[in-house]
Amino acid sequence: MTVTAVSGLIDAVSYLGLGHVFTANMTGNVVIIGFAAAGVPGFSVLGSLVSLAAFLLGAVLAGRLKTVMRRGSAPHWLRRILVLETVLLATATAVAFVAGHAVYALIALIALAMGLRNATVRKLAVPDVTTTVLTLTLTGLASDSSLAGGTNPRAGRRLASVLAMLAGALGGALLVQHTGLGWPLLASTVGAAGAALAVPRSSSAG
Repeated sequence: MTVTAVSGLIDAVSYLGLGHVFTANMTGNVVIIGFAAAGVPGFSVLGSLVSLAAFLLGAVLAGRLKTVMRRGSAPHWLRRILVLETVLLATATAVAFVAGHAVYALIALIALAMGLRNATVRKLAVPDVTTTVLTLTLTGLASDSSLAGGTNPRAGRRLASVLAMLAGALGGALLVQHTGLGWPLLASTVGAAGAALAVPRSSSAG
């Protein structure tokens, strides 16, 4: 759930601090591009396009890395990707502290990290662990509930994901408003590093 909380932090940084752009939630970027194309003020087509491009590049790289590391175990692969995410977020943190107005560089670095992670989580296919988008999680929580005649499968995991995202977004918003972009990005970096360290080691990892 740590990486889900990091996504909340990241969305707070990007949407509140980088010109109403999402770097983890690409659905939001597609919608924002539509708003901007319609002439709605306050939204950036260029920023959203940079984010989309970097995110897709990250997803492509994750796929290639999976091919290269196909003999390793899933934990080994996930740990490597989280380490790469940590490096990218650490670089973005440094940029934010040194050159806080380098908006497009920050967007590209963060979106690249999120693309790497999202493609990896998708390939691992852990049920109800998406880390960035909660629409399907919330849908499953409601449609599989006892109120809907279901058995509440994985309700705890689903609810924990929602709460983790909420906590990350809340903390990120407070940090962006009161400290700027560097500190919430540093918190994201620490969260990603912690998640990498928490991945269990496997004897099959090579």
